[in-house]
Amino acid sequence: MKQYIVDAFTDQVFAGNPAAICVLDRWLPEDLMQKITRENNLSETAFAVKTGETYHLRWFTPGGEIDLCGHATLACAFVILTQLEPNGDRVSFDTLSGRLTVQRKGDLFEMDFPAYELTKVPVTPAMTEALGAQPSAAYLARDLLCVFEDEATVRTMTPDLDKVKALDGLLHHVTAPGRESDCVSRSFCPKCGIPEDPVCGSGHCHIVPYWARVLGREELVAWQASPRGGTLYCKLEGNRVKLAGKAALFSQAEIFLPNQG
Repeated sequence: MKQYIVDAFTDQVFAGNPAAICVLDRWLPEDLMQKITRENNLSETAFAVKTGETYHLRWFTPGGEIDLCGHATLACAFVILTQLEPNGDRVSFDTLSGRLTVQRKGDLFEMDFPAYELTKVPVTPAMTEALGAQPSAAYLARDLLCVFEDEATVRTMTPDLDKVKALDGLLHHVTAPGRESDCVSRSFCPKCGIPEDPVCGSGHCHIVPYWARVLGREELVAWQASPRGGTLYCKLEGNRVKLAGKAALFSQAEIFLPNQG
């Protein structure tokens, strides 16, 4: 079985967010997909099966299957539109988060995702202790979003991941206004077995609605300030978020599967 590793939200390898992509003829057993994911030990491995004109797409972290992943969706679209169907410019995925489409626009791949509805929650001592700095505000949807006033706080943060794991939310994002971009962020994911996600697409389905409201405009350039770093070109359209980014192919490999009988 062929597997691709793609660095998403970057135009060069060794940056952005790496995802493993397996486009299958038919589904593997779920426990085998989970074992492949743990063997890869990346934040996400995505599996896709073509059904008619669309693909059914599933995302797995080392800690289990999740309902939405941006960078692995971008990476999967990149593989399909550059390696498998190079004459195409659009691909649709059926997922746990509904129908997702990715449009190729030059060297950008633009994804159409649902925006999360944020609920403001109190800033608690537990948040401050876990993150090592006190947020100015906090919001909860699928994930917890903590807002800070200073970009340097986000860039230099060294959270206590055991304490982060005890906070509400599946993933935990920290964000601040950016100096060279509209916003900066980082994403911590200990509940999924990932200390830090290098560039988190689904996290920006929380981050973009917040900053679009605060800044009073729909289009934003976001920088994920992880050690690898990555750029997202974002637009809020009603209850949808468009996230565009570049991608770079790092490797192709052959996985030797155990005999499935």
